[in-house]
Amino acid sequence: MKNRICAALLAMGVAALVGCNNSGNAPTDTPTSGKISISVDESFQPIIETQVSTFEGIYKYADITANYRPEGQVVKDLLNDSTRIAVLSRELTPEEKEVFDKKQLVPRYTKIAIDAIAIIVNRNNPDSLLTLEQLRNVFDGKVKSWQQLNGKSNLKDITIVFDNNNSSTARYVKDSLTTNHTLPQNTFASDSHKALIDYVTQNENALGVIGVNWISDLDDTTAIGFQKRIKVVGISTDPAPLSTESYYQPYQAYIAQGKYPLLRYLYIISTEGRTGLGTGFAAYVAGDKGQRIILKSGLVPATMPVRVVGLN
Repeated sequence: MKNRICAALLAMGVAALVGCNNSGNAPTDTPTSGKISISVDESFQPIIETQVSTFEGIYKYADITANYRPEGQVVKDLLNDSTRIAVLSRELTPEEKEVFDKKQLVPRYTKIAIDAIAIIVNRNNPDSLLTLEQLRNVFDGKVKSWQQLNGKSNLKDITIVFDNNNSSTARYVKDSLTTNHTLPQNTFASDSHKALIDYVTQNENALGVIGVNWISDLDDTTAIGFQKRIKVVGISTDPAPLSTESYYQPYQAYIAQGKYPLLRYLYIISTEGRTGLGTGFAAYVAGDKGQRIILKSGLVPATMPVRVVGLN
């Protein structure tokens, strides 16, 4: 009888404990299990898809839903608490940080990669080498035609194309390559990265701006297919280059060495107030296995050294 009473009391205690743990909206995820949604800058969809898939393959009880959106929407998701984990190519502004100060939350940054912005043109365009000064003049609206860049060119007015008006690539160009943080009237937005590639493929006058992640992974059939349809522009920081050796494309080695000028960092930003699945995912991406995936993708890992081998 005594054993039965003890067993009954133990069962009641366990039931009460479970009831307390499941009460309200208390989170139940751990660093390697549970279910969360994260918001991701769509410029980085290829690499984050691979990271999520691999993470879930290792941790069978982890379920991460990644929502790929323009940068502006990702920031909104973070600010209105629609997500606690965001993948962005910039840190939060002082105004955005104030929102979290009022909530008594401290955003945590995990730097996971060095990325680049790629400039692409039609395969029939002979002008696939530009100086940084020329590029600034294009985005400032001072240069509006290919003939202004090359008097021998048969091409006409330049059409600048982004993936989205609210994208991180458009924001990067406005912040880094324009004088007044505005884009010229000959700028247009496509509906997606694929639509951007399609437009540049079909229009000889186009100049496209895209995250290098979409064209850098030489083991990815989609990236290889994209590269075959366009030219990637080489850029020189020298205003008067004496040879083609002064121009650099966004290859991994040139990104790592800082020779390619249009660089940006990639962060996982967390507002989790505890060590949950988002924290576990960020740690995985910044760890050895996650960084090897970034290395393979053609980006530069943020937390592991890259060996650059010179060939003579």
